[in-house]
Amino acid sequence: MSVRRLMGRSTRKPVASRALCVAALAAAGALGGCANPAADEALVAQTALIGMPKETLLSCAGVPERQATVDNRDFFTYRSSRLVSYPSPPPIGYYGGWGWPHYGYGYGWPSYGYEVSSFDCEATFSLRNGVVERVVYGGATGGSARLGQCYAIVQNCMALIPQQTIKPAP
Repeated sequence: MSVRRLMGRSTRKPVASRALCVAALAAAGALGGCANPAADEALVAQTALIGMPKETLLSCAGVPERQATVDNRDFFTYRSSRLVSYPSPPPIGYYGGWGWPHYGYGYGWPSYGYEVSSFDCEATFSLRNGVVERVVYGGATGGSARLGQCYAIVQNCMALIPQQTIKPAP
């Protein structure tokens, strides 16, 4: 017999510890489900587009919104933005009309307004000797919302990059 059994101690983990582990795994899975694939691709593009010739960049991303040349380095800046609007939830409460008060939602077409979200990205490509050297993202929107909008800029160029395939082990 083991020393723990002789002393009356169990070698099993407490049930609360197991429940905590299961809850942590469930939370991690739920957060992983909220991932933004466009944001992931935009991050990949920052390294995948390095080495792309200037002519190819101009053909897939188009004419930049701004450009500058300093010494032997070109800077091409592209901008992408979009507005998303959706109705705000209706007010709930007491409404009266024509002598017949009732509870619930308001009458007719929503008069409670709309909520607007703005997403924007600014991507600056640094080119040296006619080849992409660096890609930097910026913009007022933060996090994965901005990166998702950045993907709109690099999407056509990423289609030109050969996809890496994983070869099975022999």
